[in-house]
Amino acid sequence: MGGRSGRDRYPDALRAGALLVVVFGHWIATLPRLVDGRMVETEHLLTVWDGAGILTWGLQVVPLFVFVSAAVSTEGAARRIQAGDRQLTWWAGRALSLARPSVTYLAVLAVMAVIARYSGGRLLGPLDQSLTVHLWFLLMLLAVQALLPLSVGADTRFGLRAVVGLLVMTALADVLRAGVSSPGQLRELGTLVTGTGGGIGWVNVLVVWLLPQQLGIAWKRGRFGGLRSGLVLLVAGLVWLGSAVAVGYPVAMVGGDLAGNSNVLPPTLALVGVMWVQVGVVLAFEGPARRALEQRAVGKVVGILGALGMPLYLWHKLAELPAAWLGERVGAPIDAGVPGEAGFWLGRLSWIVLCLVMVAPVMIAVVAFETRRKRSVPPTTVTWATLAGGVALFAGIVVAMGLGAQPGAVFGLLGVAGASLLLRSREGPTSEPSTDQLPREQV
Repeated sequence: MGGRSGRDRYPDALRAGALLVVVFGHWIATLPRLVDGRMVETEHLLTVWDGAGILTWGLQVVPLFVFVSAAVSTEGAARRIQAGDRQLTWWAGRALSLARPSVTYLAVLAVMAVIARYSGGRLLGPLDQSLTVHLWFLLMLLAVQALLPLSVGADTRFGLRAVVGLLVMTALADVLRAGVSSPGQLRELGTLVTGTGGGIGWVNVLVVWLLPQQLGIAWKRGRFGGLRSGLVLLVAGLVWLGSAVAVGYPVAMVGGDLAGNSNVLPPTLALVGVMWVQVGVVLAFEGPARRALEQRAVGKVVGILGALGMPLYLWHKLAELPAAWLGERVGAPIDAGVPGEAGFWLGRLSWIVLCLVMVAPVMIAVVAFETRRKRSVPPTTVTWATLAGGVALFAGIVVAMGLGAQPGAVFGLLGVAGASLLLRSREGPTSEPSTDQLPREQV
């Protein structure tokens, strides 16, 4: 099933598909607003169309990324545990491979922010926050991967009961956050949960994202699988999501409301339904997908998307800047009002086409630069410098996310660049070109 090279292409295909969903989802959600033919602000599709919330049941693919990444990492983690190697040197390598291309991205944003600050550039402003907020995924992924050995150990000892345990913890956090004191209040659990601040619900920032990791390990080890299991999980996930909405959880599975009125900040029990649906789809379509991957052309496309994973994830939002500029120049209908108004979806199509046109030269430039960089080698032992590098990486990303491109890119760059230096071996770089990308095998 792994093809001529022996590599299992199905996980690669899942990540490639999820990546395309993320890219197109972000572009679709960005609504440029023009005055006198010039972009002055942007809106998010969810803020102008309530019906868009249900689309996020398919567009929120982070659980799928975590699930697949855990599956391909399980064997390596198990080998390390059996060998008695419990150091996080493998995690340092993964952190380094994410930090290096992030340095490039933030450096370009920082230069643009400085130029805009002193030249009066206007296009950066409307997209400011959205140019860095997507970095949260790297933050979350690194956090759960640091606990991968524990997750593998939990599966070895408890099997699927480890998944059940995490699910119970997720539900308990929501119940405590809601302040439920009687069974009758469970009928409005979602309303009570999202009507409060995060509180104890912030425990789920880790627990909810550990769930797909634990499930991915169990899948890799053959604890469940097959078409029947896939259909059961798919139906169960849809019922779960419908029930969650019925008790008051928001329909949308994305959102940045720090006041707690979302399913993401912090994650809620409702978000788990997305995981069931996505894992169900993975199992249900595994047979046809593997047969399709035996075709050389399909495998080649998957390989290309896999190689472009990290650059495309980092840079696809930046392509909106030249897309907006080009849209202004050619008079494209990129500002088409709201759903229901004439020409709205034609405007969405125009915007996506412009983003596709402009992301190509961005990707060519980025890939050309990254492939010429010498590859840095992670340390072979964990030191204080390694730990400091991990802290610096998290801090840099948090600052960039919180402050946006102006001035977050400047200050975030300091942390991420420091991490890139601290996380590498003191023996220096090799002469091999960089192959940094979204995770394929983490250990």
